[in-house]
Amino acid sequence: MILCRVLGNCVSTVTHPVYVGRKVMVVQPVDTDGRTPLGDEFLAVDSVQAGEGDLVLCAREGNTARQILGNDDDPLHAVVMGIVDEVAVVRGG
Repeated sequence: MILCRVLGNCVSTVTHPVYVGRKVMVVQPVDTDGRTPLGDEFLAVDSVQAGEGDLVLCAREGNTARQILGNDDDPLHAVVMGIVDEVAVVRGG
């Protein structure tokens, strides 16, 4: 699972049929502070009605994406799985 910030939506005039009716988001992996970028942006299919600026939890693995979105045959790679309300970092034992 990857903590990410939603940067916006991805719009296309021509798309694979599996993406018809689905919202594809541009997400940026971030540190636990919710702001510091930790990697390159990637595209993820939204399953939780996230919006621009939301802090979200993503999976970047095709099998997880297909299970959450409910179709084992779809060529999906990443999915937004949840909107994060709060991050609590516990240090030590």
